[in-house]
Amino acid sequence: MFKKKSDKFSLYLVDFAKHLHKAADYFVNYKVKDSETLTEFATTIKQYESEADDKVHEIIKDLNQAFITPIEREDILQLTMNLDDIMDGMEEFSAMMDIYQIPSSDHYMDQFTGYILKCTNEISISMELIANNKLADVESHAIMIKDHEHNCDDLYRASLKNLFQLEKDPIKVIQYKEIYETLEEIADYCQNVANTLQSIIMKNA
Repeated sequence: MFKKKSDKFSLYLVDFAKHLHKAADYFVNYKVKDSETLTEFATTIKQYESEADDKVHEIIKDLNQAFITPIEREDILQLTMNLDDIMDGMEEFSAMMDIYQIPSSDHYMDQFTGYILKCTNEISISMELIANNKLADVESHAIMIKDHEHNCDDLYRASLKNLFQLEKDPIKVIQYKEIYETLEEIADYCQNVANTLQSIIMKNA
């Protein structure tokens, strides 16, 4: 008759996941035109990352004081750190683009970031389901995250092959290789969320 009230830690995770998805949407859709807008892009992503750190600190502080949690406290902490890793990866990418003064993304970066945005959407949906006590419905979204990460694996290999075949400037080879590696790492961080979600599902089945 009455809907069970969402636990505050579930709501923390929903809030964090929404923040991450909002940052990823900016990450994908902000159009860099020149050095000035590139710096603005990096600064804004850094702000998202700083706000995410505040969320991590709040969750850990309350987790240390909590007696009862909706799922195991280790799982809440693991999800929190997984989400923070993704945000840190986006901040690292944006800082790298600014340091190397690469004012526009290429075809491979656009595809990478597109898959990352899709992952953060699936993550956000998953956290909403957990908050609404629909843990069994999370599995399909965890699988989708893994599918997107698999696509990024293929994309990573293709991007490196193209880079080594076509780019003659060794400095640019180093720079773009690091950037592709960072994007692939972000996708791996997304897969870590999926792995944690599937572990939680198994524990609570």
